[in-house]
Amino acid sequence: MVLILGGVGAGKTAYARSLGYTDADFTSDVSDEKPVLCNLEALVRRDPDAADALFLPLLQKELVLCCEVGSGVIPLERTDRAYREAVGRLCVRLAKEASAVVRVVAGIPTALKGELPCALR
Repeated sequence: MVLILGGVGAGKTAYARSLGYTDADFTSDVSDEKPVLCNLEALVRRDPDAADALFLPLLQKELVLCCEVGSGVIPLERTDRAYREAVGRLCVRLAKEASAVVRVVAGIPTALKGELPCALR
């Protein structure tokens, strides 16, 4: 599994497409058999308490795309802080198991762990 992180509109999806994936390969449902899970942060937001249960199914995906939610101003709302913490902790666990971790900024991918994938498909 390759974990791809970056801000909203940073180019995560475009990078995944550059690896050979098409729109038909993307899903936001962890139980879907498609190889690419996008919007991990939205999935966790629905139920931050269930984030741990996503871990093993996410390891079965080829790519996991997640918007970075931990930077910036700390939210005042307790629920927003809990959601951001759940996303961060899940990404830490995924990063430990991932074959590569890629951060995309302004459309430029940078390998944080492992080698920068050139093509997975």
